[in-house]
Amino acid sequence: MERILVIEDDGDISRLLCRILSNAGYSVIPAFSGTEAQLRLEKEVPDLILLDLMLPGITGEELLGFIRNEHKLKVPVIILSAKSGLEDKVGTMTMGADDYITKPFEPEEVLVRVLAVLRRCRGTGSGKEGCAREDLLQYKNLLMKPSSRTVTVKEQEISLTNSEYDILYVLMEQPEKVFSRETLYEKVWKNGYYGEDNTVNVHVSNLRRKIAAVDKEQEYIKTVWGIGFKMS
Repeated sequence: MERILVIEDDGDISRLLCRILSNAGYSVIPAFSGTEAQLRLEKEVPDLILLDLMLPGITGEELLGFIRNEHKLKVPVIILSAKSGLEDKVGTMTMGADDYITKPFEPEEVLVRVLAVLRRCRGTGSGKEGCAREDLLQYKNLLMKPSSRTVTVKEQEISLTNSEYDILYVLMEQPEKVFSRETLYEKVWKNGYYGEDNTVNVHVSNLRRKIAAVDKEQEYIKTVWGIGFKMS
């Protein structure tokens, strides 16, 4: 049974989320502040985190930084916030969030997003069976080991979120193929693409930045204008 940490300071919303997820068969741990969540994470890492941004004490953004940067945890994080601005979505995904749900939300949407993220991280489902293989994928100085979901550039490991890894995996499996934003979104997030989500662009930008931090001399991901992305 997968364990989900729900970090939400509003008691009514927390109880609603816990009920929705418990009824769907998940084990749910509530936390009502960033400080409480931090203490829980130091003791046990869940399978997924639902994170509100406007928390008392330690904010959601600060907690996300703690998860990704200080403790280098790869646990998937879904932001669930009343902040609906594009800059909030871009900012948190740049920091390492895997998905973003805007309040108010429909219970069905939460369950679909949770299921999609957990499916990607288990390495099951369409297009992900290859993650269990020992085969290595290599492109220029970039080396990917699907069995351990690790990526190195010039023999230096880079830290990727689950979504960043999955996008890179799709591109590296077929380096000559151009993938549209719609195709990448559907393969990675397992949801329909509605043409207004900047999610793919943000994650590709993050990938480029992390790779370039180690190898500035070569281009790895190319934008094919009007279509999408491919390995350069």
